[in-house]
Amino acid sequence: MAKKIVVDPITRIEGHLRIEAQIEGGKIQNAWSSSTAFRGIETILKGRDPRDAHHFVQRFCGVCTTVHSMASIRAVEDALGIQVPDNARLIRNLIMAIQNVQDHVIHFYHLHALDWVDVVSALSADPKKTASLAQSISDWPMASVKYFQGVQERVKAFVGTGRLGPFANAYWGHSAYKLPPEANLMAVAHYLQALEWQKDIIKIHAILGSKNPHPQTFLVGGMSIPVDPNSQNAINADKLALISKLLKKSRTFVEQVYIPDLLAVASFYKDWAGIGEGVGNYLSYGDFPMDNSGGVDSLYFPRGIIMGKDLANVMALDESMITEYVTHSWYSYSDGDDKGKHPYDGETNHNYTGPQPPYDFLDTDNKYSWVKAPRYMDHPMEVGPLARVLVAYAAGNADAKGAVDSVLEQLGVGPAALFSTLGRTAARGVDCLMLAQKAEHWLNQLADNMGRGVLDVHNGEKWDPATWPKEAQGFGYHEAPRGGLGHWIRIENGAIKNYQAVVPSTWNAGPRDPSGNLGPYESALIGTPIADEKQPLEILRTIHSFDPCLACAVHLLDGHGNEIIRVRAL
Repeated sequence: MAKKIVVDPITRIEGHLRIEAQIEGGKIQNAWSSSTAFRGIETILKGRDPRDAHHFVQRFCGVCTTVHSMASIRAVEDALGIQVPDNARLIRNLIMAIQNVQDHVIHFYHLHALDWVDVVSALSADPKKTASLAQSISDWPMASVKYFQGVQERVKAFVGTGRLGPFANAYWGHSAYKLPPEANLMAVAHYLQALEWQKDIIKIHAILGSKNPHPQTFLVGGMSIPVDPNSQNAINADKLALISKLLKKSRTFVEQVYIPDLLAVASFYKDWAGIGEGVGNYLSYGDFPMDNSGGVDSLYFPRGIIMGKDLANVMALDESMITEYVTHSWYSYSDGDDKGKHPYDGETNHNYTGPQPPYDFLDTDNKYSWVKAPRYMDHPMEVGPLARVLVAYAAGNADAKGAVDSVLEQLGVGPAALFSTLGRTAARGVDCLMLAQKAEHWLNQLADNMGRGVLDVHNGEKWDPATWPKEAQGFGYHEAPRGGLGHWIRIENGAIKNYQAVVPSTWNAGPRDPSGNLGPYESALIGTPIADEKQPLEILRTIHSFDPCLACAVHLLDGHGNEIIRVRAL
């Protein structure tokens, strides 16, 4: 007999996400993904100066701040026909690359690893065997018996306090955990190392962006930080040297800790190469231009579409084929909720019709989420590192092909394993490795360009709204850590007429469309085995493999600021 369970909220993500799943015979037979908090910042932008939009849209999220600046500025530059100088391209590439690298490491260790790593088991590990294991997979110097003894003692002391914080309600001892105690101790040690590492390497954002989060140096037409060897208020030789040191530290950790750990953990969970497939369609806007031509062919990660897992056919992406549906979303369209709208014509009209709290289940036959349902040519699409790496791999990117083939060979699995929860997690590591290595190339180019400009001096007159056409529209893109991010802007009489953003988790977390097609989260959960309905660890594994990022609020308030629902995180 089928049974419906609820996981609300999904923890270790940004924002609110609820999963309802129907289980029968020990497997998920049906699933519904619902974001349970409303924001609507797009409405705030109407009537404002488009050159200021990037400061507002950074506030879409408390995690993905930088990425929205990039997509927003590109949308305005596309609308006004602005091409940025080479140094601006390089600085942007560096900022975005280190954002991805840091985000992927944080995701693996601090958001996703605990789905596979049993922290309590680490307390019974033999530090000597842990050191031997660590030394067998990597040359990372912090792998002595004394080091792992120290980590184990720290964990025991932490557990002894009884104040476990985010570890208090986890599923320790769950039958789905497979790592031996020594592998668990190694992973816990690197969890702690990653905390220290990530706070150092993100200093690159402070140097190039003036601060993190919410960097301040992005500018329509280029960047506002000059490259000048003789100025302390610019990117000079000292700052280039510091960035170089931080990039090397970043790459070393990725190569010697993250990738070996990923492969070591994955080797115990190869059965997950057949779980969590999803919709089988993948979309990548491509990113990280390698020259200043502005063309799609210049992108390090290529732009493209893969349909039906067909790696032999990478299709060209046409953004005009993107639509958003609200049939099952708590919004309304002026001309009917079953009609898809392109983002240029998008509407953000909230229309909550769900049950009033407290409630057991959502009305999943009707509207059940604050996330819209994006479609490409009316097909649901997965975005993210897996989509980005698959498109690059299938398009013949040498770096992607080398890294993916190496991972598949070391795990002893074929390309079909990529279409899974395990493949999604592995692809994030490949994406991280590619950017950690490529960033040093962009820094060297920037050093060679010392003294050249960072603003669009040849088209400087386009900064003046008096020179703009009466009406203009533009599409801005970025391959954010979580996947394809698109911003669409319509400008009229120098002000924003309409603004819409379709973010990665809109693509992945979206509900059903009018034809009943499931979104990527929902589809990926179908067939997932559940060992214990009261501890659905397996749901977390697949959902976390996407790295969800939804609204940032933790309480919902009514119009008078009164709390109407409180959510307890487990």
